[in-house]
Amino acid sequence: MNIRNTRIRIRRPVARRTATALAMSAVALSLVSCGGEGGTGSAASSAKGDDITVGLLLPEKENARYEKFDHPIIEDKVAELTSGKGQVAYANAEGDADRQNEQLDQMIADKVDVLLLDAVDAEAIESGVQKAKDAGIPVIAYDRLAQGPIDAYVSFDNELVGEVQGRALADALGNDGGKIVMMNGATTDPNTALFRAGATAELQDRVTIAKTYDTKDWSPANAKANMEDAIEAVGLDGIAGVYAANDGIAGAVIDALKAAGVSKVPPVTGQDAELAAVQRILTGDQFMSVYKSYPQEASAAAEMAVARVQNRSIEFDALSRDKVDSPTHEDIPAQLVPVVALTKENIGDTVVADEIYTVEEICAGRYREACAEAGLR
Repeated sequence: MNIRNTRIRIRRPVARRTATALAMSAVALSLVSCGGEGGTGSAASSAKGDDITVGLLLPEKENARYEKFDHPIIEDKVAELTSGKGQVAYANAEGDADRQNEQLDQMIADKVDVLLLDAVDAEAIESGVQKAKDAGIPVIAYDRLAQGPIDAYVSFDNELVGEVQGRALADALGNDGGKIVMMNGATTDPNTALFRAGATAELQDRVTIAKTYDTKDWSPANAKANMEDAIEAVGLDGIAGVYAANDGIAGAVIDALKAAGVSKVPPVTGQDAELAAVQRILTGDQFMSVYKSYPQEASAAAEMAVARVQNRSIEFDALSRDKVDSPTHEDIPAQLVPVVALTKENIGDTVVADEIYTVEEICAGRYREACAEAGLR
């Protein structure tokens, strides 16, 4: 079989893995707290102690999550798991694939113990992953499935993300269906294909997909230009809804619709539960987003990195019970974290309860009235 020409595939256990994924971090933490007594845990602990360096390579700063959540959470978790002795060497490529390859090369030269890699371009980073492997440095793909010989993968169930988005949009449009515009993410991000596949499975036979666009670099500016083209092609009154792959794209879509003079914004999906998106949901400008627990994903990645570099096979296996295939490799150990549809009704139970945002942050200024109407206090 030509692996390179196959798309990313997820192999789920027979039972739906939602409960499993939620339990994995707790299982691994309890095992770590036992100190790896006996077997491989004890032997590996003496071979590689807590004085480790985790290299963290994140892709961009357009999405606020990386600087606000992923980096600090991973840094804090590594410190917690290593009694304060472990450290994180951090670099952000700011959307530049060549820069990320240079950053990876530097981390190899600096002899970090393990790499957490969120790739700007999953294909372009393959040679760097191979260099790390040749240098004896394990590579764990984080959030996006990089190509090359990676050791494991931690992300959300990205096909499920698309399913949640597509189902929400189709349900919002009801039996009448109508024409929608699909605003997908960047083709260089392997998650984009999964989002699109999940959404399409829910949308097909329920709506008419009038126009489809890929958003270069996930850029809101590019998304806005694409939406302006869609409005001209389909007609403002002909667009019943918009599948927007993330909240940055959703914001650009809504801006374009308003600039074109729409009287009421049609249902627009999103993803990432960014603060601006949560506020748009409260005012009715954005229909929904997908909340992904960054604390859970980032903590799981840190746990997996520490377990892998310390050769704690019990903990590592507990954290990676799923399997995925990339275009270059099969049966990659993975943990796929579940997601939640974010609507006006569950803001308090999700992003507020998880301390992603405070009520004061969400309800500041002109959003106070919308918060009061939603019962958010």
